[in-house]
Amino acid sequence: MSTKQSVLVTGATGQQGGAVARALLSRGHSVKALTRKPDSEAARQLVSAGAELVTGDLGDPASVVKAARGVGTMFLMGNSYEAGTEEETRQGIIAAEAAKSAGVGHLIYSSVADANKKTGIPHFDSKYLVEKHLAGLGIPYTISAPVAFMENIVAPWSIGALRQGTHAFAMPPKRVLQLVALADIGAFVAALVERREQVFAKRFDFAGDELSGEAQAKILAHAIGRPIAYQEIPIAAARQQSEDVALMFEWFERIGYDADIAALRRDFPEVRWHRFADWARAFDWSVLERTSSVA
Repeated sequence: MSTKQSVLVTGATGQQGGAVARALLSRGHSVKALTRKPDSEAARQLVSAGAELVTGDLGDPASVVKAARGVGTMFLMGNSYEAGTEEETRQGIIAAEAAKSAGVGHLIYSSVADANKKTGIPHFDSKYLVEKHLAGLGIPYTISAPVAFMENIVAPWSIGALRQGTHAFAMPPKRVLQLVALADIGAFVAALVERREQVFAKRFDFAGDELSGEAQAKILAHAIGRPIAYQEIPIAAARQQSEDVALMFEWFERIGYDADIAALRRDFPEVRWHRFADWARAFDWSVLERTSSVA
């Protein structure tokens, strides 16, 4: 493999950042994990896995510069769900500027597939504004742009219905959607870190599988060992929760992601590339037996 790198991972205690940190550590790279929550269980797990914990906030450029000094690569991601879209863009630009000030040699920015195609989806557009800023920053960069996560199946907003035997999603049952496993996001970013100059100024939309909600439900039933029915959530119900999310679902139905899965498997063989059935088979479904007070 390539030379060992020192990598600063932002959002390291979250799902995607955590997957990136774990993938890098597993491949022998040195990881500095930037977090606002150094006392969290996720932070403790990263330390146990070999990461160096650094406390910082993307909105605080001094903390990012301090954390980024001496690292060869930085993985940058925002969180529109927590911060809101405008703040996500602001923080992304601040953190990118901080990476440049710190002398980072390669900035990998986590966007979303098709954010560069004028989707009109607020949390896609907010990331693309950061991408455009990066292009003029004068620092070597790469855009990592995953599709929807397979793990959304067991997210807090989904798992309640799944416990009741329903895979509920705001799309027609036969409409295909591209998906990617978090482990593959981590492995893909690790590949970008290792390829370095080969991927400068490139944007990669990536997915591991594509299948309908109806097909997902059949696979889930087989993996879990109980009947799972697909239920289409009306867009109007999604809109009551979030206009941003409703616009995304409408775009999924009308256009949708179009990553070249065959080319990705050919060009990035070091990524395991889980099919949805692989992911479902390996997942620990005992989570469905646990009761939770979280809505």
